[in-house]
Amino acid sequence: MAKIDEALESFKNRDYEHALDLFSSIVEKGEESAEIYNNIGLCYYNLGNFEKAEDNFLKSIKLNPKLPQVYINLADLYYKSHDFDNGIQLLSQGVYEMPDEMPIAHYLARFYMEDARLDLAIDELEKILEKQPENYDAYYDLGKVHFELGNYAIAAENFENVLEYKDNNEWIYYYLGQAYEANDEIDKALSNFLKAIAINDSFHPAYKKAAILFLARGDYDDAIEYFESYMEMNIPQDEKNNIKNLIERIKKKQENEK
Repeated sequence: MAKIDEALESFKNRDYEHALDLFSSIVEKGEESAEIYNNIGLCYYNLGNFEKAEDNFLKSIKLNPKLPQVYINLADLYYKSHDFDNGIQLLSQGVYEMPDEMPIAHYLARFYMEDARLDLAIDELEKILEKQPENYDAYYDLGKVHFELGNYAIAAENFENVLEYKDNNEWIYYYLGQAYEANDEIDKALSNFLKAIAINDSFHPAYKKAAILFLARGDYDDAIEYFESYMEMNIPQDEKNNIKNLIERIKKKQENEK
């Protein structure tokens, strides 16, 4: 027990090589367990040896197929390696073994998203929401999937659901604005881009979007104002030049319409 405590302390201090030596010596004495193999896997993972990390995570699962964290750890390895097939196979096993472990189901949905299996991702996310109707992360991912599929009204509905639980995130308002814009609900789109700016006045993507929508509505002064604010932010010089030229064209258009 003292050696395990020492190994865990070394791991906590990021001394992964020493932790690995200690965990390995415990196994050599015949005291193997799913937890120890998981810890050995984490040591190898943090040392950059993904092959040995995978081997030990799989040993852990073989000893105890109902240890949720091992599936998450190995899934992270597969995700980092872009090995979506093995990740999906692993997480499908995890969902089968532990159907009430929603984090594993959510990881599976995200692997489906990354592998462009969007219908399967929707199925998995909807199952999660049946059990956890307040899971705003699932609503967020569901919104992204439906946006990708061109179901903009459904995407907006899911992003709106996220706002019931998390209303201080500029990215949510930004994605919601994009969904409304794609669904030709310009006023709602503009409102959400402005809300994103209200939360984070340095969030430059929303300034450009708002300016474009003001321009589309013929609100030239507002368009110029937001384009000029956008130019003051940390954007590439080529983009600044393009926006500068656009502002000059808008001003000429205003003069011609007088």
